[in-house]
Amino acid sequence: MEAITNIAAYKFARLAELKPLRERLLRLCRGWGLKGTILLSTEGINLFVAGSAASIDLLLHELRNIPGLAELTPKISESDHQPFSRMLVRIKKEIIAFGVEGIDPAQRTSPKLDARTLKQWLDEGRPITLLDTRNDYEVKLGTFKGALPIGVNHFRDFPAAVDKLPGAMREQPIVMFCTGGIRCEKAGPFMESRGFRQIFQLDGGILKYFEECGAAHYEGECFVFDQRVGVDPSLHETESTQCFNCLTPLTQDQQEDPRYQPPVSCPYCFRTTEERRAAELAVRQQAISQACHPLPGSTPYDNYRPLNVPPNLDGMTVVEFVARLLPHVPLPEWEKIASQGRLVDVDRRSVAPSHPVRAGERYWHWIPETIEPPVSSDIRLVHEDEALIVIHKPAPLPLHPCGRFNRNTLQHIIQLAYRPQKPRPAHRLDANTTGLVVFTRTRAFASLVQPQFARGQVEKKYLARIQGHPMQDRFACDAAISDEPGDLGAREVDEENGLEARTEFTVLVRLADGTTLIEARPLTGRTNQIRVHLWELGFPISGDPVYLPNRARGNTQTLSLTDPPLCLHAWKLGFKHPVTRQLVEFTAPQPLWAAEAAIH
Repeated sequence: MEAITNIAAYKFARLAELKPLRERLLRLCRGWGLKGTILLSTEGINLFVAGSAASIDLLLHELRNIPGLAELTPKISESDHQPFSRMLVRIKKEIIAFGVEGIDPAQRTSPKLDARTLKQWLDEGRPITLLDTRNDYEVKLGTFKGALPIGVNHFRDFPAAVDKLPGAMREQPIVMFCTGGIRCEKAGPFMESRGFRQIFQLDGGILKYFEECGAAHYEGECFVFDQRVGVDPSLHETESTQCFNCLTPLTQDQQEDPRYQPPVSCPYCFRTTEERRAAELAVRQQAISQACHPLPGSTPYDNYRPLNVPPNLDGMTVVEFVARLLPHVPLPEWEKIASQGRLVDVDRRSVAPSHPVRAGERYWHWIPETIEPPVSSDIRLVHEDEALIVIHKPAPLPLHPCGRFNRNTLQHIIQLAYRPQKPRPAHRLDANTTGLVVFTRTRAFASLVQPQFARGQVEKKYLARIQGHPMQDRFACDAAISDEPGDLGAREVDEENGLEARTEFTVLVRLADGTTLIEARPLTGRTNQIRVHLWELGFPISGDPVYLPNRARGNTQTLSLTDPPLCLHAWKLGFKHPVTRQLVEFTAPQPLWAAEAAIH
């Protein structure tokens, strides 16, 4: 079988009429059975092409007849198969991407050092720095002994890497090299512009050095940008391959490493399951942080709050309906809102105060130029899988849209970070309470998790710092809790009409300041259950703005960032995973007020 001739060549020259030139070269190369890539630019040509020797000669003859390319000199090697899958001719701004204006190798470049002279210098032990200008993944396959890698993943990063080189190198002789020399044509003049005084570039690069000097002073192979991956100093294809995942070239020995698992990983990018999950969590945590900065409710926006008409309010006027639905706002205030055109229908049209409503209809309270109060953005991701997202919620931060908060809520922020998915919380947690919140990623998973919370099948443990010292180390409260909210959405004990509720408490530490750190286990899931039960027992939670000492009621629902914290923390959760159906348990770090108490 006839050997395949591979050529790599470049030439900086002033080229014009690139579109017709591209069309002609593409037609000719395909007719000659050639494959590879030719890059054309007004600054010159860069090419990697393979085919029969006769066809390669025809291409070189054609190219050398183009003004400026008469001295085009390729590096030639052979392979037993075609290393390219198709023929491409492309027009680019640069034939080697660098991105620095004013570098024009067609006019001037750094002094060139031929391969034999470099070998002689290395044989003599001359004090020079060999600077490898290639990408880090290329260097891994082989380089000159003692060479200094510039440390980049892309040639565009070269200028920034040069600025990090020691200042003393500016006075030292430096011989830079790359695969075929093209990168050094731009790298050399750039380094000279940065004050490096003795810059040489290896003429023809590593491939020309291999051709003239073989393996002397070189360790390993040379990475090439085709399916061969690597060539040895005799310019023959090696057994090296490239990782599908990180694109790192791999020698035969590295391919036998158990961490080489194509197309997933290689010894350079292999990560354990725990490492992969940690990396994925870090990426998602960054998305959450970006969704919080700035807080989504800090920019003025038109806020439309939905108002659904229940059957018992059918036939009322729109202002009567909203005053009954939201009794904390007086009727005269709703009349004023309606007269301002800020009660609208589903088509965003204003409705008159006397407009009758019907059960099942939806209206909207339009609040223009809304700016929401600031909240804590210290949201931390505890766990993520295909079904669940577990969050460590800070405070103050409402979980759901409510009251003054719509966008500055945990649900809105999580949906921003996970879009287009719309994760939904599986349970409730007060705005002022810190700790664990479980989100499900789909409705199907929600239908398997939410009922566990509703039926009391979730093991929940809270930490609380209460005012007073309970006499017993273990105690409980079974007081029924009202279903309907009162002022500020507060609940109260209602033994006649309230919902059954039970919370068990364990004393952890009694403190000298008159407070006690306790563990609370709510066996039912009533709104404000732990807070109401402790308030009823005469041990209100420290920092609670609603349930105050001596059975008094506060006048603030959601704390501000500067207020003392509510000392209630959703510490531990345990429930059946919706996919594995096995018990999963999660723990949130203790807040400062609990950790300090535990030290005592």
